[in-house]
Amino acid sequence: MTRFALLVEYDGAGFVGWQRQADGPSVQAVMETAAAHLADGPVAVTVAGRTDAGVHAIGQVAHLDLARAIDPGKLAQALNFHMKPHRVCVLRAAIVADDWNARFSAVQRGYRYVILNRRARPALAAGRAWHVPHTLDVAAMAAGARHLLGRHDFSSFRAASCQANSPWRTLDRLDVDRAADCVIVQAEARSFLHHQVRNMVGSLKLVGEGYWPPERMHTALAAGHRSAAGPTAPPEGLFLVEVKYAEAVFGGPAEEAVVF
Repeated sequence: MTRFALLVEYDGAGFVGWQRQADGPSVQAVMETAAAHLADGPVAVTVAGRTDAGVHAIGQVAHLDLARAIDPGKLAQALNFHMKPHRVCVLRAAIVADDWNARFSAVQRGYRYVILNRRARPALAAGRAWHVPHTLDVAAMAAGARHLLGRHDFSSFRAASCQANSPWRTLDRLDVDRAADCVIVQAEARSFLHHQVRNMVGSLKLVGEGYWPPERMHTALAAGHRSAAGPTAPPEGLFLVEVKYAEAVFGGPAEEAVVF
């Protein structure tokens, strides 16, 4: 049995999320169905981060086990062939140790949230950004974001359905920058709570609009309950961009993907 790591890209639109569910197509189901064509029976695919419905990935990582010998490059090609026409593809594949795990071996995950901040509605960015037509104060948002850095109880930014054992997380990065008509929020941590990034972005939008001063982010965090924070940002602006491991898995950093 050989374990393969997979670097995966997908458009979250049209999927119920990563995890297999009874009420619609999932990325997991598409990948496992494709992998079954290369094996004598069902193949389980384990993922680094289980994204929600509508959330995209340009650097998701998964692993699967196959009994047959196959070159990693040919494995990627075969999976991509069998996943057509679904908007999921394997960018790279690599052989890893039998005890390597896409989820539990990860040491950091990185997300990007894109806000299209212009009056005109999106055309090319439709489904891949949160459209906010009024101008956001990026400097104020960046100041608010700094209140969340470090290790905290993130209960205020945790979904009610979150199944994590603890609300404590260490947020290593939360940057807010403007790139032309877009406001980009970059978040990095070893792991995140369910909806944590989207809830932080929803709160930062209130800061950018001037409804909250930047210091309100600290107040919301310290309150320790979801009602103290802002709304949940919509899923279409969120991208899982990178999963890091103690050692390079795919022979070097992936090329920067174009979001839209």
